[in-house]
Amino acid sequence: MVHRIKNERVPRIVVMGGGTGLSVMLRGLKEKPLDITAIVTVADDGGSSGILRSELQMPPPGDIRNVLTALADVEPLLSDMLSYRFSNGSGLAGHSLGNLILAAITDISGDFVTAVRELSRVFAVRGRVLPAAGQAVILKAEMEDGSIVTGESKIPEAGGKISRIFIEPEEVEPLPEAVEAIREADAILIGPGSLYTSIIPNLLVPKLAEAVLENENAIKIFVCNVMTQPGETDDYTVSDHLEAIYKHVGHHLFDYVIVNDGEIPAQVQDFYAEKGAKPVQVDWDVVTGRGYKMIADTLILFRRYLRHDADKLSQHIYQLVQDWISRKR
Repeated sequence: MVHRIKNERVPRIVVMGGGTGLSVMLRGLKEKPLDITAIVTVADDGGSSGILRSELQMPPPGDIRNVLTALADVEPLLSDMLSYRFSNGSGLAGHSLGNLILAAITDISGDFVTAVRELSRVFAVRGRVLPAAGQAVILKAEMEDGSIVTGESKIPEAGGKISRIFIEPEEVEPLPEAVEAIREADAILIGPGSLYTSIIPNLLVPKLAEAVLENENAIKIFVCNVMTQPGETDDYTVSDHLEAIYKHVGHHLFDYVIVNDGEIPAQVQDFYAEKGAKPVQVDWDVVTGRGYKMIADTLILFRRYLRHDADKLSQHIYQLVQDWISRKR
């Protein structure tokens, strides 16, 4: 259990993104004395989330559920229950129990945001989990050949190079709590996760990117992916990730960039090469030449899949935040 230091305010950190990478990182951050608000994308349209989104006209619950699970302060069995996915059953197969619970509470309360809040309370979530908007958005990509691909799950399958992404409706309103959390944050953390389908969509919600830019007192940190993602970031370097965000937002957002520079074993690289992925190259001179400060370390663990080392990553983030606040005093 994290204890607050007497008479000292716990730093407020906003984490924006979606997908597995965000959840892994949050498992480490929740062990630090931080006041965490996670703002999570609502563009998912595949799998269980896509079915519930389509049939029940609700925002997709999958990324939200993953984040709730990561921040839950309950027995492992209860946490596993949220993630449990049915493998059999007509209509049940493929659904996550956590998604169904969120759908049920949404139906009972009439509001998805209320459902997230109530499940957070039941599972003693450390911090707040907020959808980027109170409604689902449709994600679209314009490819370099001018074609338009509709749907978050379809974009990586399109097989072309992405020129830009955009959302419909364009003027979707962010949650007021999300905007307020960004404005009051001591630190704003973006990534890791799918660049075009988890990270940038949050910054396309009007007022969210504006709030990030307007908060001049917060340290802003980008955590870069370890591996490229087929159909999204093929052959991307660290600077390519940053350039894509810059193109969509129109500003340099970050003070610091955290990257992995640890050696990835050859057999792991071979495993990912079969899927079309390879390590993101750290082009140090280009990134620092554009004014970003870089933190590099061996930040990977490999079990079944390659993941960030949540403990080491969260320690770097916490130290950056502490140092930043100390300089501001």
